[in-house]
Amino acid sequence: MKRTAKAMRKTNETEISMFLNLDGIGERKIETPVGFLNHMLDLFTKHGLFDLEINATGDNKLYNDEHHVVEDIGIVLGQAFAQALGDKKGINRYGFFILPMDEAIATIAIDFARRYAFTLQCDFVREKVGDLSTELVYDFWDAFAQNAKANVFIKVENGRNDHHKIESIFKAMARAIRMACELDGRNLSSIPSTKGIL
Repeated sequence: MKRTAKAMRKTNETEISMFLNLDGIGERKIETPVGFLNHMLDLFTKHGLFDLEINATGDNKLYNDEHHVVEDIGIVLGQAFAQALGDKKGINRYGFFILPMDEAIATIAIDFARRYAFTLQCDFVREKVGDLSTELVYDFWDAFAQNAKANVFIKVENGRNDHHKIESIFKAMARAIRMACELDGRNLSSIPSTKGIL
């Protein structure tokens, strides 16, 4: 069974279309108005070994604020993962990763529990990295967690460079999500919960 999803979101502020293949090879085609987010999603896809296509437009050029499009991409990405995972039969469900990025280190834990919880502990110094407001890193992954219906915990320790901090988050998230989505060869026919449903 192919674990793929197509998701869309169209509002007065943004228009986003997305294709996701959980069992890909890291192929990606990412086009959004926010260059630094493109870079982060590019490496997210590569390290997660997902195939991902995103086409997004937003009102940020008009209002000089990228908030709407960044948050909405997080929404659609979460929806795509929820759709592609289906009933979650046979998946690991949990994923975690500790990733060093030069002087920064990110710790991630995720549970595709069909319940939402989110925490991000990271102190940013700069207002922006490239054209991405650092505060939107929280909004992006919070939107993802809400719409993937997942518990997501992110902690970045150390770190002098905000670029490195953000990059460590996206790479570690890719690896943790990849682990959680991978199939458990010992439990392929079962939902990974005593409830029998996720």
